[in-house]
Amino acid sequence: MKILLTGVTGYIAQRLLPVLLQNGHHVVCCVRDVNRFQYTSEFSNQLSVVEVDFLEPSTLINIPKDIDVAYYLIHSMATQSGDFGEMEDVCALNFKTCIENTNVKQVIYLSGIVNEKELSLHLSSRKNVENILGEATFALTTLRAGIILGSGSASFEIIRDLVEKLPIMITPIWLNTKCQPIAIRNVVDFLIGVIGLEDAYGQNYDIGGPEVLSYKEMLLRFAKVRKLKRRIYVVPVMTPKISSYWLYFVTATSYYLATNLVHSMKVEVVCKPNNLAERLQIKCIDYDTAIKLAFDKIEQNQILSSWKDAQTSDVLKNGISSYVEVPRNGCFRDFRHVKITNETQVLNNIWKIGGNTGWYYATWLWQIRGFLDQLLGGVGMRRGRRSDLDIKNGEALDFWRVLIANKQEKRLLLYAEMKLPGEAWLEFKIVNNTLLQTATFRPLGLMGRLYWYSVLPFHAFIFKGMIRNIANKL
Repeated sequence: MKILLTGVTGYIAQRLLPVLLQNGHHVVCCVRDVNRFQYTSEFSNQLSVVEVDFLEPSTLINIPKDIDVAYYLIHSMATQSGDFGEMEDVCALNFKTCIENTNVKQVIYLSGIVNEKELSLHLSSRKNVENILGEATFALTTLRAGIILGSGSASFEIIRDLVEKLPIMITPIWLNTKCQPIAIRNVVDFLIGVIGLEDAYGQNYDIGGPEVLSYKEMLLRFAKVRKLKRRIYVVPVMTPKISSYWLYFVTATSYYLATNLVHSMKVEVVCKPNNLAERLQIKCIDYDTAIKLAFDKIEQNQILSSWKDAQTSDVLKNGISSYVEVPRNGCFRDFRHVKITNETQVLNNIWKIGGNTGWYYATWLWQIRGFLDQLLGGVGMRRGRRSDLDIKNGEALDFWRVLIANKQEKRLLLYAEMKLPGEAWLEFKIVNNTLLQTATFRPLGLMGRLYWYSVLPFHAFIFKGMIRNIANKL
């Protein structure tokens, strides 16, 4: 089959794509920015890429007409600008209008479980999208999931942050809310299983694991799997705003996403009974096993996707291509170079920078800068990186965004997503056995210039020490 895959740089689509290719399908990947999408595989001849922004109807002409099935996996909850509900409605309407003019027989939509009259803005938005798509001429199959557990998933990483950082937790009352978590492997199983399933046309199904747990139980069970002793005390005095700030400062989530998550966590998300798993012969994975499987992937550096990489960033709202040409005019630069003897080793050192490896020199100062950024509402250093060994275009790397990660060209280009009175780039490149390191800052007004000069003394030894250690570390 020829399958259209939307949201292809997102967490779910990145897990779904390799399975679709392995099953012999030709996959048309919709991306807003082709520079963010890198995919190498023995099945890459079954893949084509089209640049599409579902908020811009004029770009939809790039979608081919001869598709059989389409996945709608677009989500805007992490956006930092505008009304995400309105954005989701517009995307869904534009998608519906476009896909109705193709040969598509079935659209598969991953939504959220909606079984209460009072829904959060997030779940209400998911339901509105389902209603919009359900009015189309094509057949819609909706799968509704709650908490999704897997290496790199938002739910898993937030639970991990809380459990591993806090031996004692004073928590809001919504931790007693019940939910039915599901392993990412099972989500993919369901998404694949309903392809062409005609009696699923026009139907919706709740999908979840075999256990109904409260958020408190999930935290304690996670701690038990990790062999950690944790105490949790639930108090009724924490408001949603306080809870959002609590999540923001303890976990890697943004404040915008934390706010939406808190409101969603107050709503019970338990599956309505159905027999879809039996019909598709899917054995649903229990909570403890899902956690263990996630850590197996983490320990093997095999995390395929991370929710942090898919977050909408106002900084890069115009796409990576707008920033890959590093400016020179009106900019401050710190340029350093050093001769090297082993290009392969140095390139590997560059590819490991940030995250658990650190920044090769005075990492504690980078961490202080990250903490200050977080106090100002920025991303801070909490995001880390998806893999300790591999980097792809568009990924988050501490408080940077990867613009170019090209091992053939021996070049890594990062763009700062921290709060700054200007714009900043950090580039590493190897040319003729020489390591080139360039920090570029384009100031915004007087404050930008004052900022540069205020940190200049730190740059003098941080950047000098960093290039030296990258060049010499074996």
